[in-house]
Amino acid sequence: MAIYANLVVDQGTDFSSFITLEDTSGAVVDLTGYTAAGMVRRTYKSSTSISFTTSIPDPTSGEIKIQLDASTTSGMKAGRYVYDVEITSSGGAVSRVVEGQLEVNPGVTY
Repeated sequence: MAIYANLVVDQGTDFSSFITLEDTSGAVVDLTGYTAAGMVRRTYKSSTSISFTTSIPDPTSGEIKIQLDASTTSGMKAGRYVYDVEITSSGGAVSRVVEGQLEVNPGVTY
């Protein structure tokens, strides 16, 4: 089951965040051999989506990095969106690790 976390993005700026995965005992999850993917949509039923740029910079640290560049956030209307991030093991098993709302704050300079 995924954890729930809300994110805030400033319109027209670069956004990045790290997600650290831990098991039930609090130990960091080794992500060696895993890939990550994540999407943002206006609503769960929206047909259009925005993909996060994802990476796992150091798999043994259990960290996933998600990013949106300034040109992407410039094109997003201010308001609430939904998002999630999933990992896929080398064997093909897919797990949702985090989900929540993403709030885009309006900007003046972008």
